[in-house]
Amino acid sequence: MTCPSNAPVESGRHEPSLQVRAWLVTYRILFIMKKILLVDDDAAHRMMLRAILDDEGYAVREADDGTVAVSAVSQEFFDLILMDVRMTEMDGIEALEEIKRLSPAIPVLMMTAYPAVPPAVKAMKLGAVDFLSKPLDTDELRLRIAKLVGQIPDKQRAQQSISPIEVSRLSGTSEPMRRLLETLALVAPTDTTVLILGESGTGKELVAETIHANSARAGQPLIKVNCAALPETLLESELFGHEKGAFTGAVARRKGRFEVADRGTIFLDEIGEIPIAVQVKLLRVLQEQQFEPLGSSKTLSVDVRVIAATNRHLEAEIAQGHFREDLYYRLNIFPVFMPPLRERKDDIPLLAETFLAKYAEKHKRRIRGFTPRALDLFMRYDWRGNVRELENTVERSVILCREEQIAPQHLPAPLQVLLQEESSEHPNLEAGVTLKDMEKQLILSTLKQCDDNRTKAADMLGISRRSLQMKLKEYGIN
Repeated sequence: MTCPSNAPVESGRHEPSLQVRAWLVTYRILFIMKKILLVDDDAAHRMMLRAILDDEGYAVREADDGTVAVSAVSQEFFDLILMDVRMTEMDGIEALEEIKRLSPAIPVLMMTAYPAVPPAVKAMKLGAVDFLSKPLDTDELRLRIAKLVGQIPDKQRAQQSISPIEVSRLSGTSEPMRRLLETLALVAPTDTTVLILGESGTGKELVAETIHANSARAGQPLIKVNCAALPETLLESELFGHEKGAFTGAVARRKGRFEVADRGTIFLDEIGEIPIAVQVKLLRVLQEQQFEPLGSSKTLSVDVRVIAATNRHLEAEIAQGHFREDLYYRLNIFPVFMPPLRERKDDIPLLAETFLAKYAEKHKRRIRGFTPRALDLFMRYDWRGNVRELENTVERSVILCREEQIAPQHLPAPLQVLLQEESSEHPNLEAGVTLKDMEKQLILSTLKQCDDNRTKAADMLGISRRSLQMKLKEYGIN
């Protein structure tokens, strides 16, 4: 990969742009690194295993108790879980049961220093792939993990996936995005009709572009039609064309979008907005690849792949008589769901950096990133407008920012409201409050912010988990 000509130069070296760095992170996680959750309340043993797994090239996340492990699995997908049996708050058997309920497909390797038949049998019945005795044989452990997560070599997996260059516009490293990209890798090379479902602003058009770019039709046109933007009187002519004199104002023959898209792909955005009368003609194109332009008795044949998208629940539209059931089943051959941004918040920093690079260049601003406080607000906000709202927010912030980093004061009012809510939860700093009371308020407030995750709260407070537990015991909290 070569650096762009306008890349910043420092000490004679070309520095990669933010987009390139973001792509490299995305590529490394999506196509190379496997994620392992390591669960053990023995910090020394966990540190030893972490070193082994890091050396093997795995992305490792740690948990010191079953409750923390269950919480982690509820938020993201792991390729494998390596978990101890005996832990303080929730033991490994209980955690295994909860994890299998949340994500049955994740392989779980159990460990114990106290081997016994009943726990082993129960673990296997609950879905554990194996039950290992401590001290572990590290060579055997490496081999066992490699077999569970690495059946497909990295090179072969990359060949089966979509080209990273095409994927780079669909930024994200979260599990929902990873599943989406794997799905697109399967459907893109085919000629199957695809129905993209998802809320407004999630990037359904980018998905359509990615499918087309990775198909055998990539060298042919991708024709886009926003069905909601055209009135019924014009939509039929737009899709199928018309002959001269077909209606008032038809002064010349005009090709429709289906005819222009011949041998390529047509993307019908907001398909749920198409009137019933036009749906009948669209159904025929999907079934027979044939249609007649308005005012013509001549039947035209085309070879077009159809990708449609909607933010509506088409089953409900069918029940209300607004959408034809037979057309729905013709479109819904291969549904693809675009997850909302609130379900893939791990992608927010990468998306924000990508948009920052784009708009800093567009508006000629020298901004090198976001303050940690600003990124924290991004992560806590719900983003009802999804990726489109995030992009608009970053562009607005770039315009307002006159400093090196985008800070909370550059963000719009809805995000700044989060700061006001947070300030109401801060410890009482009025005169007369003892240091001990202030410490208690700070600890309890931090725990609340961390959803009672004691390990995370201890990290934020800069103390050990043991120290935190002792403080809570002083307050009468177990």
